[in-house]
Amino acid sequence: MMEGLRLDGRTAVVTGGAGAIGAAICRDLASLGARLVVADVDGAGAAGIADELNSQSLGLGARAGAPSGPRAPATALPVDLTDPGSIAEFCGGAGAPDILVHGAGVSVVEPFADSDPADWDLMWRVNLRGPMLLTRLLLPGMTGRGWGRLIFISSDGARAGSGGEGAYAATKAGLFGLAKTLARETARANVTSNVVCPGPTDTPMLRRVDADRPGLVDKLTRSVPLRRLGTPEDVAGLVAYLCTDRAAYITGQIMSVSGGITMH
Repeated sequence: MMEGLRLDGRTAVVTGGAGAIGAAICRDLASLGARLVVADVDGAGAAGIADELNSQSLGLGARAGAPSGPRAPATALPVDLTDPGSIAEFCGGAGAPDILVHGAGVSVVEPFADSDPADWDLMWRVNLRGPMLLTRLLLPGMTGRGWGRLIFISSDGARAGSGGEGAYAATKAGLFGLAKTLARETARANVTSNVVCPGPTDTPMLRRVDADRPGLVDKLTRSVPLRRLGTPEDVAGLVAYLCTDRAAYITGQIMSVSGGITMH
């Protein structure tokens, strides 16, 4: 195995860890030796992912040929990103994480002219304010120790626009400015900050949207140059790499995992 791709001795917090992409990220980071704190508003779902990680001793399981190694323990902690008190309580129990992956997000799909400002507020609190509050509490530990990784999961819809996702795209685009500013402010402390933007990805969330808008998945698939939807593992692989020492010179970047549907 190439040097610099292990995460032994590192602790990683992944919000939205019970979701499809979040769980895939947890699996990849655990396979590289990180200790996982699986964070989600769905406490039972987070506990299920932590139990899965703890029950497996080798590899990624689902991905053939991936690097393998002994897994460190995983724990689950519930957190409600709409509630500053819940965020503070979570940080008190999360220990001293070296890696913080902001995977949680919420989307309400509707034409902007018909959208409800109450939905805007929900998306702002979960997609942008929550990551800001969480990072503010956990970042000093990283800078104090002289090593850290911040990963923000945004969306290609925030980069290129997406019909029906005006407020969602706006809140996810806010992560761009936050991540780039943090990249500048923390570089001398050896903390990197990057954004990963999934394109059309086959998740339960997308399937629910497709149920309301039949034919959406087929349309998206035809528009992707690689002629398939992304998988949670496609996104997780980039996130895991950005957390390693091999990616130590990458910071302040916005990267798409989109099968070529967007090119920058």
